Amino acid sequence: MKLIFLITVFVLAVESQNTWMPIISPLLSTYPCKDDSDIMVWFEPGLQPKDNNRYYIYANKPFPKDCKIKMIFDSQVNATFVVRTESNDYSRLYLSEGDTISLHFFVPHQGLGFIVKGNEPGVTPYLRSFTVDDEEYCRTPVVGFLQPYASSIIDEESKPWMSCGRRVVDHSELIVNGDETKPGDWPWHAALYKLDKDTLDNKYICGGTLISKNLVLTAAHCATYRGSKLEKQSLGVVLGKHKLKGDDRESVEKEVLEKIIHKEYSYQPLRHDIALLKLSTEVVFNDFIRPACLFRGDDRQKLQSDEIYGTIIGWGFERNYSLSRTLKQASMPIVSEATCLKKNPFFYSHSLNEHYTFCAGSDNGTSACNGDSGGAFQVVFVPDEIQIGDQTTSGCWHVKGIISNTVSRFDAPICDPTYYVVFTNVESYIDWIEQYLI
Repeated sequence: MKLIFLITVFVLAVESQNTWMPIISPLLSTYPCKDDSDIMVWFEPGLQPKDNNRYYIYANKPFPKDCKIKMIFDSQVNATFVVRTESNDYSRLYLSEGDTISLHFFVPHQGLGFIVKGNEPGVTPYLRSFTVDDEEYCRTPVVGFLQPYASSIIDEESKPWMSCGRRVVDHSELIVNGDETKPGDWPWHAALYKLDKDTLDNKYICGGTLISKNLVLTAAHCATYRGSKLEKQSLGVVLGKHKLKGDDRESVEKEVLEKIIHKEYSYQPLRHDIALLKLSTEVVFNDFIRPACLFRGDDRQKLQSDEIYGTIIGWGFERNYSLSRTLKQASMPIVSEATCLKKNPFFYSHSLNEHYTFCAGSDNGTSACNGDSGGAFQVVFVPDEIQIGDQTTSGCWHVKGIISNTVSRFDAPICDPTYYVVFTNVESYIDWIEQYLI
């Protein structure tokens, strides 16, 4: 849905015809519209790809009294304006949450300059339309002009998320249903443990995904009990783990400093099943402990097919209805909501939401089960570049979903593997996650 911001800006007339530019150096300049040289942008080259989503724009045009300006971008934009009011005060205005900006000038004014920044790291909002009183000045927009100027060097120490979703341990096997894994295959997968107050033993309860040096993404129902938040002292996280029982040489235990549960989470019915666990100390990345990437809308264009296959990972129940001793993986496709509803109309009509959940599975006995909750649906390897044919290319793994729930058997409180799995759609919660992501 497009959001339009309408603000009333009182500005004083400026007589100078000189072109405005920010006093920052070094900057490069270009034209965002091929058919209009009065609109220019300045940008800083050499930024890391995550930060290469901001620039300065200036329209050196006379804006008459009572004119209406409308700018449309190809993605959500955060715009910063500095204006001078009737009382000679300077005000800074921030606009965000949408891809369209509308301004109304009540007095004549020469020129308009402001800062543009994308709402998501690495996603640049490019100008697609610039109209004044419905007259179009940007019929031929230039999209992607910042991309060639991003830094090609990844600074892992200062920006570790740029190395997200990349294995260090060699992995050559193809993923098939029920495959065994080896240490280092999924270095972002985490094990969540709950302290049993009676026995003082730590009991494995859920999976999770490391997404930064101090944040683990999981399901909200894993960090709560019947809707109430668990005490932070009762929950622990183990990273780099392969064997469920016993110590792994590469594993590291972390205490949970804070549980961040989505404010709209509900246990019955299960809604907004997503949470973040803030660790008490930062993680040191190595070959067996690394962060995963988060799947965003722009990643879809790099996939070769519209059909998305993903991989689930966990120590969940096997066919003998006991937890797996070692970390397992299984591949499954995302299926339509209609497919799930046809399988079990009552359950899936209450569990699925067009924007916040999705359905995946193979309907062949391979499924997520008890103990897998909170783990990630890893979108099949997103290439660094758009794929052509069957070429092999570098890329990284992205978290598309969180294992939330599925249909249980009638005769036991365990999963029925012949049904599809409902996942929390991480893509819909990017903004919520970003406010906590360091």
